[in-house]
Order: sequence, then C-alpha cells, then structure tokens
Amino acid sequence: MVSLPHPIQYQGSKRKLTSDILNFLPSKVERFIEPFAGTAAVSIAVAYNDISQNFWLNDLNKPLIELLELIVEKPEEIINAYADIWNTQNIDSISHYLEVREKFNHTNDPTLFLYLLARCVKGSVRYNSDGLFNQSPDKRRKGTQPNKMRKNIEGVSALLKGKCKFTYLDYREVLAEAKSSDFVYIDPPYQGVCGDKDSRYFSGINFDDFVLAIEQLNQRGVAFAISYDGKRGNKTFGIPLPKELRLKKLEIEVGRSSQATLLGREEITVESLYLSPNLLVEKSTGIESYINKAPKQLTHLKKHGKFSAVAR
Repeated sequence: MVSLPHPIQYQGSKRKLTSDILNFLPSKVERFIEPFAGTAAVSIAVAYNDISQNFWLNDLNKPLIELLELIVEKPEEIINAYADIWNTQNIDSISHYLEVREKFNHTNDPTLFLYLLARCVKGSVRYNSDGLFNQSPDKRRKGTQPNKMRKNIEGVSALLKGKCKFTYLDYREVLAEAKSSDFVYIDPPYQGVCGDKDSRYFSGINFDDFVLAIEQLNQRGVAFAISYDGKRGNKTFGIPLPKELRLKKLEIEVGRSSQATLLGREEITVESLYLSPNLLVEKSTGIESYINKAPKQLTHLKKHGKFSAVAR
C-alpha cells in the first residue's frame, strides 16, 4: 500500500480506511466534498487516485481549515513557521508547549495549531467547556521533526494545490449546495451527533438536523457515503441512522484498538460506512466484489437483492 502524505496526526482521521472508502466511489467525480474535512485524509487519497481534481474542504473548526489552506496553498510559509516553533523547544519543552497552547487560545493562529497537533497526546484534540484547546503535551516526544513535516506538507500541496475551496461553514450550508454531479463524504463526530457536547470535537451536531440534511441529499440525487457510528468490542458508539433514509451499512474492521492493547484486551474496532441509495446502484459490482473479498468485514447481513447490508 502506498503511504500517502499526512502532516497532521489527528485522532479520528480516516487514513486507515481510505482504501475501503474509495472502493465505493465512482471512478471519476466532478467535485469531491468533505463537509467535516478534519485533516482531509480522504480527499488526499481521492486526489492521489485521480478520482477528482476539484475539492471542497469544510470544517466548522476555523483554525483547522486555515491550517489546511496554508498546507495546500502556501506550503513554504507553514513549513518555515513550524520549524521556527519546533526549534525553539528547549530543555523544558513542556513549558514551551503550554506557552504555545496559551498563545493559540488567544489568537487561533493556525501555525501554532500545527505544532500543538504534532506534539499533543496521541494527536487527540480536546476542548474545554469554553471552547479552548486543552490537550496535554506528549511527554515522550517533541512532535514531528521539521524535515519529516516538510516532506508531508510538500506531498499534500503537490496533490491539492489550486484544486480546493476552503470554508468553515455549518455543514448544512455545504450539503445544501451539493449537486448530483458531486460526491460527498460525510464524517461527523460520533458522540456529537446526538447533540451532547463532546470534548473531543470542536462542535457537536443535532441528530434530527443531520437526518433531515441527509434526506435532502437523497431527494436531490446526490451520491454520498457516511462514516457515522462504530463499535469497539461490545461497546457501540453513536445512534443508528433511521432505515427511512434507505442507506446500506457496511461494517469495516479497523483492527485491534490501541487502548485495548494497552489494557491487554482483545477488542476489535469496527467502523461503519453508510452508502447512499444511488451509490448502491452505481457500484453494485464493486460491492459484490468487496463482500466476496472481505467477508469478515461485513456482519449481520440483510438481503438487498443479491447484495448485503447491515440491518439496523
């Protein structure tokens, strides 16, 4: 498998699932839209595989989108800024991190955000009740080396420069503009979908609003895939999407969770992928091939013609 460039180590990123997700995309897409872009891992894979050369990257987290735009459009600027911040770490690098974090929370400077993401524990974003970034530094390491960061940033820029629209809108505004010629990859926060604030995410979303927005995509004939809920061992995350949306759900084994490994437990992490009705028709051969190739990745099957999808 080709190792694609990724400057931002971000918990919740779909880097490990891109090959599975791409199995269900059309071979060519006029525009690829991510309303919850995060680190744009799927868009990077789409660009690399030449599925689309036109992207709309959106995320309500403004500093994150501004960082992505710098990485894509002004790589040398963000490379130098990161190196300057990283190189000013001294013996007391923990204090340095905390000073950068405090400054970021006052300025929302995306160049500072890159350093925090590269240095924080497990690349895991955390916000307090006031919306301030409060994740602790990883005390075992000082973050990605500048030379490695340069290589990753230059790689992403080479794939996406001049091809992207960057916004920090409410996801519903983005979905409302999606056309039937677009493909939308939707990756909302698992816990935030039920409306409760989760410290892992910049902002949650309302479940009923989300369901309505998806139904409107169906009505307009827009093809989409949703990474929505999942499970680890016997624990399930997220409320199942209603069957009235006519989505078909595949369960993809990601592997043994890092948390389970640390605790000595045999728990497998499973991610769910929901496919839009029109996508099922277009990709029926690919879905059958996927089922035949990876039968262990699809469970609790419900008949859909000669294909299968997870029952809710």
